[in-house]
Amino acid sequence: MADDCYGHPRLAAIYDPLDLDRSDLDAYLRMVEKFAARQVLDIGCGTGVFALLLADRGIDVVGVDPAQACVDTARAKPGSERVRWVCGDATALPSLQVDLATMTANVAQEITDQGTWQRTLRAANEALRPGGHLIFETRDPARRAWEEWTRENSYRVTEIPGIGSVESWVELIDVSWPLVTFRWTYVFASDGQVLTSDSTLRFRERNEVETDLAAHGYLVEDVREAPDRPGRELVFLARRV
Repeated sequence: MADDCYGHPRLAAIYDPLDLDRSDLDAYLRMVEKFAARQVLDIGCGTGVFALLLADRGIDVVGVDPAQACVDTARAKPGSERVRWVCGDATALPSLQVDLATMTANVAQEITDQGTWQRTLRAANEALRPGGHLIFETRDPARRAWEEWTRENSYRVTEIPGIGSVESWVELIDVSWPLVTFRWTYVFASDGQVLTSDSTLRFRERNEVETDLAAHGYLVEDVREAPDRPGRELVFLARRV
């Protein structure tokens, strides 16, 4: 089930304006080029930012996401007709043979149920051609990122064209290891509406992820840092064997 920040139409509409800096996707674009991928599966595509960047480069893209509001937002963007959009999880995909599958940003950690996580890895493997790659990131648990998720660190006011000012901040709700829950609050100045969205991330140790990948037919070729967040993220490059 999608969090409210992805599933609520009003929150899905402000998702991109509240996160304009997507330099985190640059590393993924470079890896698409490195592997000369022509067909890409974007798991957890959200509002379609990465999928559309790929489509602009002439790449055949399938974007899948469980949040209908996010998929609707993606479909409404210019050039969206060049992407095949699927509302659902990775197990809802048609038969594919892609060169590369990705889970950018928090996608891998948002899959908190272990059964669903295993099914996602299996579905991604089935969608890849032999020798194709799965690339995703997850926060390094050792950095204890949740300790920085406070209103003091995150409060801001964003002016969004056509919508007006929106106040937003995040607060930590619960740490029940390996699950961490936090709440985003949004206040719309135009009518005073207050919306909240609770999210839970699962923090996985490197050896746990590597074991899961091996169990589902992957060879881990590299585990590296995210260039834009050195020391904070583990980026896994795994090849279907």
